[in-house]
Parts: sequence; C-alpha cells; structure tokens
Amino acid sequence: MAEEQKKAPKKIVPKKYPMPEQDPKVRVHNFNEVPIGQDGQTAILEAQRCLQCKPSPNRKLCMDGCPVEINIPGFIKHVQEGDFAGAIKVIREKQNLPAVCGRVCPYEAQCEGNCIVGKKNEPVGIGRLERFLADWERREQAHGKIEVPPPTGKEVAVVGAGPAGLTVAGDLAKLGHKVTVFEALQYCGGVLVYGIPEFRLPKEIVNAEVDYIRRSGVEIKNDYVIGKVATVDELMAEYDAVFVGTGAGLPNWTNLPGENLNGIMSANEFLTRTNLMKAFKFPEYDTPIRVGETVVTLGGGNVAMDCARTSLRLGAKKSIILYRRSDAELPARREEIHHAKEEGVHFELLAAPVSFIGDDCGNVKQVEAIRMQLGEPDASGRRRPVKIPGSEFRVDCQTVLVAIGQSPNPLVPMTTENLKTTEEGTIAVDEHGRTSKKGVFAGGDIASGAATVILAMGDGKRAAKAMHRYMTEDPSWPSPEVFEKLAAEK
Repeated sequence: MAEEQKKAPKKIVPKKYPMPEQDPKVRVHNFNEVPIGQDGQTAILEAQRCLQCKPSPNRKLCMDGCPVEINIPGFIKHVQEGDFAGAIKVIREKQNLPAVCGRVCPYEAQCEGNCIVGKKNEPVGIGRLERFLADWERREQAHGKIEVPPPTGKEVAVVGAGPAGLTVAGDLAKLGHKVTVFEALQYCGGVLVYGIPEFRLPKEIVNAEVDYIRRSGVEIKNDYVIGKVATVDELMAEYDAVFVGTGAGLPNWTNLPGENLNGIMSANEFLTRTNLMKAFKFPEYDTPIRVGETVVTLGGGNVAMDCARTSLRLGAKKSIILYRRSDAELPARREEIHHAKEEGVHFELLAAPVSFIGDDCGNVKQVEAIRMQLGEPDASGRRRPVKIPGSEFRVDCQTVLVAIGQSPNPLVPMTTENLKTTEEGTIAVDEHGRTSKKGVFAGGDIASGAATVILAMGDGKRAAKAMHRYMTEDPSWPSPEVFEKLAAEK
C-alpha cells in the first residue's frame, strides 16, 4: 500500500493561489500598488504546485522562456522547503532586479508560458514567487553584506541606468570589474521611474534595487548626459569598455491633421510628468497636469494601459482606449488589460484616428476616427487592419494621449564617430551586443527598438558576458572582420 502511494501521481491544485488586490473602486482614486502581495505560507503552497520537471531536449520548460536564465526549478525548490534566503540567492545569481521583474515581466508569455503544469491547469505563479522573494529580501536582508570578488583592474563605463544598463553594471561588478554608470536624469531606473506608474511599480522598489547594485560596488553618476558632458569616444580613452543603454525615449506621432492642438501629448510626456515629476501630488509638487473629463488614449500596449489608468486617477470621468485591432491582438499584458477593464477604462476597438478637431481657442475637442476590419496577416503575424469606407465617427474629449510606440534616443549615435546604426535609428549590434566600434557594446531599446523590461535585461546579460571576455580572456576579440561584417549586414 505504501508503495502504491509512492507511485501515485502528484495531485496538482488547478489554479494559482490568489494574489490579494486593492478593490477597483478604491484603487482608481489612489496611486498605491494594485496587487498587495502574497504571504509566506501562500508562497510555499504556490511553490508546491511545481513538478520540478527534469530538463528534456524534446520540450521547452520554464527556464527556456527566461531571458535572464534564472534557475527557476532551483529557486522554487527552496521555496517549497520554506528556505526563502536560499531561494533569493539562486535568483540573485542571474537577476539584478527581481522585485521589478516580479511586477512587470510578461512571465505569462515566457517562463509561465512554458510551464508543464500550465498545459492542463493554470501555470505555477513564477512571477508572483519572484516578487514575494524580492520583497522578503528587502524586508529581512535590506542591508546585508554583498560579497564581491577581488578587483580585476578593468574599468567599465555604462551609459544609461535603465534595465539594460543596471543589469550590465550588476553582472560586471559580480565579476570584479570597476563599473561607473552615467545617467542623464536625476533618478536611476530609466523607464522604470519615468514610464511605469506608481500603482504598477512603486518607486521605492526601484530605489531599493538600485541601492543593491550600488552596494555591489557600482558607482553611479546622475545628471550626467553622455553626448553633451562627454562623448563615448572620450569615455573609451578612460575605460576598458563602454556599454550604451540609453533606451527609446523619442515618442512616435500619428502625423495626422490637428495633432498640434492643445491637449494632445505623447505618452512619454504624460507619464514622465506624472511619475518622475510627481504631477499626481500637485500642488505638493510643482508639476500641474490637466486631463479634462474625457481622455482618449491611442494605442493598445502596456504604455497605453498605463496612460488610460493614470488618467482616471488624475480625475478623468471617462478614459477611452482607441485601438485599430481587436481585443485578441492587444499587445498589452492580459493582466494590465484586465485591471484596466476593472477600473472602468472603455475600449473602442477596431477603430483608428483620422484627424483631431479643435475649438476656437486651439484646444482639442474631438477625435475623428474610422472603423476597421481585419484583413490578411502583416509582417508581425497579426491580421492587418483595413479601413471600412464611410464608417467615420467622432469622440468628444479634452485630452488625447499618443501611445503608439517610441524610437531610440538619438543623442549617443549622433555624437559617436563611426558607430553604425540601422534604418530605424537603433545602434547596430551582433548577437553579443558588440557594435561597430571596438570595445563599445550596446543593448536594450537603443539596440532592439522599444521592447519589454526583461528583454532589455537579457540584452544586458549577453553584453556583460561579451564585455568580460573582451577585457579578460581575449583583448583582440572580435577581429576587424567582425566589424566589417556587422556594418555590411546592418
């Protein structure tokens, strides 16, 4: 009988253990974090849903979906045993920003998307467990000693303290290199502080993660604009290698008639004024922001969701998402879409703007739009939206937020000689993050175009490995032929 019980398959709890959240009717009036977080006992129960799958060449597992290569079964095993210190140690071997990723990483399409439990049930809540452990570490080990290896004598400059730059800095510091980060803004974090709202990612979380990297021996210089105060070429004269991670901070526009009307602004401006400059705390902070009764947000990604949800918290009575495809094609995370709908955001789908109409004082008062239908798939694999003739309609509004993507920050490419760029304005790199200038590496949105936080971190990890090899193992790597090939390909 005991032998039969031993062979019996593990009974799996079909659904994730719930994550407590603020009530939608309450949270829409504050900027406090929406998910409240799980307790230790719930984390252990969630971890026990994991099957501890063995690696297999015939199927993808959770680790195969992680851009920063975290040993997911390894840290979950520690959680199953109640060993939270051991679990976060496993995560920290690969991940420098676990509290950030546990909140904003699209794990449903990555690690959890490969979870074997998820084939018939809800996947193991890997993201929730990472968040729990990072929060536990911040409470229990906030000022613990961080072991650093003996110095290698090599010095690295990192341009930009966003997700990619912080990842490079943390990884290279763990290898014994002296790292200096140059950040243009007064705060570190890049999109983590100026783009993602407080209710999704509290700034105290970002600050704690940056503090961890500082305690690893990384020096950070804020208010230091590379391309103005100094150039990449000047940094190369002082450092053994340079990493460029300046992101995609240049907003894209519709270029439609009337776009210059008052009340129309980019998502970048709106979110930066709200998040970085604390407009939501006006008049305590000197950054007023006016949204009006009805706000229309153009776009369907995470940034659009952030704009629409922030608008309600700033006092808008109605917040509308205008998106040219259907619900199934919305590129935002399903969790963010769900939260937006809970909070009362209205989705005007299969519709695209045609022009903007203003009043006699030059303020926007309406968006003219047209209905769309989905045709054949385009280059992205999604069905192409096609206009329906004669289906124009108008939406009354006082504010329009343009959230249709960002382009790379052009300052560093413009001020760096012989640095190859692509037609899209990104810095041309190979699979290791090497650029056309020897000793200069790049990653994140400046190299890939606007993408997710975790993909920028993945770029940072690959670049850090390459920079370490370049500085310590083979100073001649790569050969000039590699640069010629890179330039020709791009």
